[in-house]
Amino acid sequence: MPKDEIKETKSTKENEKKPSYTAKDIYVLEGLEPVRKRPGMYIGSTGVSGLHHLIWEVVDNSIDEAMGGHASRIRVELLPNNRVAVSDDGRGIPVETHAQTKKSALETVMTTLHAGGKFGGDSYKVSGGLHGVGVSVVCALSTWMKAEISRDGGLYVQEYKRGVPQAKVKNIGKSSQTGTKITFEPDPEIFKEIKFDLKQILTHLRQQAFLTKGVKVEVIDSRETAPLYSAFYFEGGLLSFLRHLSDGFQPLQEVPFYVSREQENVGVEVAFAYSNDIEIRELSFANNIYTPDGGMHLTGFRSALTRGLNDYLKANISKQDEGLTGDDVREGLVVVVSVKIREPQFEGQTKARLGNPEARTATESVVGEALKDFLERNPQDARRVVEKGMLAAKARKAAKAAKEMVLRKGVLEGLTLPGKLADCTSKDPADSEIFIVEGDSAGGSAKAGRDRRTQAILPLRGKLLNVEKARIDKMLANKEIRSLVVAMGTAIAESFDLSKIRYHKIILMTDADVDGAHIRTLLLTLFYRYFPQVINQGYLYIAQPPLYRLQLGKDVRYAYDDAARQVLTAEMLKVRGEAKSAKVAKKEVKKSEEKAADASEAATTPEGRGVGVQRYKGLGEMNPGQLWETTMDPATRFMKGVTIADAEAADHLFDVLMGELVEPRKQFIQTHALAVKNLDV
Repeated sequence: MPKDEIKETKSTKENEKKPSYTAKDIYVLEGLEPVRKRPGMYIGSTGVSGLHHLIWEVVDNSIDEAMGGHASRIRVELLPNNRVAVSDDGRGIPVETHAQTKKSALETVMTTLHAGGKFGGDSYKVSGGLHGVGVSVVCALSTWMKAEISRDGGLYVQEYKRGVPQAKVKNIGKSSQTGTKITFEPDPEIFKEIKFDLKQILTHLRQQAFLTKGVKVEVIDSRETAPLYSAFYFEGGLLSFLRHLSDGFQPLQEVPFYVSREQENVGVEVAFAYSNDIEIRELSFANNIYTPDGGMHLTGFRSALTRGLNDYLKANISKQDEGLTGDDVREGLVVVVSVKIREPQFEGQTKARLGNPEARTATESVVGEALKDFLERNPQDARRVVEKGMLAAKARKAAKAAKEMVLRKGVLEGLTLPGKLADCTSKDPADSEIFIVEGDSAGGSAKAGRDRRTQAILPLRGKLLNVEKARIDKMLANKEIRSLVVAMGTAIAESFDLSKIRYHKIILMTDADVDGAHIRTLLLTLFYRYFPQVINQGYLYIAQPPLYRLQLGKDVRYAYDDAARQVLTAEMLKVRGEAKSAKVAKKEVKKSEEKAADASEAATTPEGRGVGVQRYKGLGEMNPGQLWETTMDPATRFMKGVTIADAEAADHLFDVLMGELVEPRKQFIQTHALAVKNLDV
């Protein structure tokens, strides 16, 4: 073959390997295509949080109307077939032709990104929907949407499918009212699971009602035959919100702090009170949008609080005191910070953090002046608050010394692992897991039944220290907690380093009884308070040991709840040929259920006609083989991954059941006592 032909052939093969990059490879997404292509950029995710974010985006528009004084009622209705309707009695979205787009203003708002009344003019002095993408994003991500507008004496309607209008805006009749109603159905092509959580919706909308005083917010769940109705209306605004957040805590102040003032075109509203607890609860909002990561407004509040309390300390209690830090003055604090600002600068479409510098200046100035006046008018409360801060400072210094001693000791001893830890041989955290088990008996079974290569066992003795009510110095003095900290390898507090964690699966394995649930709650509280990064990274799990062992002859099965026990019992009888008819099978199942009430019953009935049922009260009742097969074997076990929401729920419940106040605990027990079944005492 000639050399020129050889070169041409080689060049052709190289061109085939390289992808082209020319003008035709530049894609221009028009209309709402970008939203459907990358939904996570606009609503955070396509999971549960993103699904609910659709509701928040539509509700935000109604809240904006309410904040402007144009609406007094907002209604959210959950309908069958995964539909949601949000309505208000505001001014109604304009329907006349838009000069720029030559389409109806309603169609422009619904189908165009960055279109709305919040980018200029005087339609909205403040608003949460800054980006102008809210309702258009919902339109794009809905398989069907309908807008109904009551305005100028008429009722106007337009429908959309995945962001595309199905017809022009129609006037279908007269209306004596004004307002907007948006009904939408999320697109199953975008959201894998479409299941709206009523509890989450009520929590969010209650929050909005607190922040928008004088506005009635209604929620109707019409998905079932009997609709559920809830309504929120608070004249007290942030003070009502503060009372709600402080529920279950013993108050330190007699008079809560409250200020509402505008400075340099920034409206600042703050309410706070201290409790005798050490927990800190801070919530911040900008234009009624929750900012979970805080931002400039929260920074301004913290600066004003620290400076104000230090000034009072030096002037009225002790001039020689070295002062209080921000952490000292925030211990036991419950606060809500809300600002209203003309052009908020949020970080990301999900608005997790406020970035406006003027929000910090205004909040710091307003709170600083009001706090000075508050402390002078309430000297008893002022002294209590400052003395609590001084106690926190003293505890901080003691805790620092204790922590340094513990960590220094660990370093000097080469981070010696606790003697009770049965470690795994693998040194790769990604392959390693640790079971935190309750007691030596369960620990013995777990150690004998485990896979020594990848599974470590750490038995804990007795009830863990309640870290909710204990500072870090007392916590580190606790032998069981110290063993756990050293075993994980991450250290704690300021020295915490997630990259040094020794196991990527930390599994809480406790008995399926009251004591086991208590220990599990204590452990969840410990991780939520001191190791939230472990939870966020997805390293924390809860083991699910079986409740029952079922046996019929040589057929042995395990049931993890009562429903599974009934199903398995029927299956085993059918396999054995005992189910001669549906009636007979039903009788046999009933007999087995009656036997399950006696936890000590483990053998089959005479002649092998029934299923033997053993109720496991503790992990120690299982032999190593059973524990491995049911709870520890990665191929067959069931585990629950812990999320921050789970930890928060456990933490709040623990506050109620184990806190200092008796009344919330009594109320909880009275409310839930009848729901408790098969209580092991």
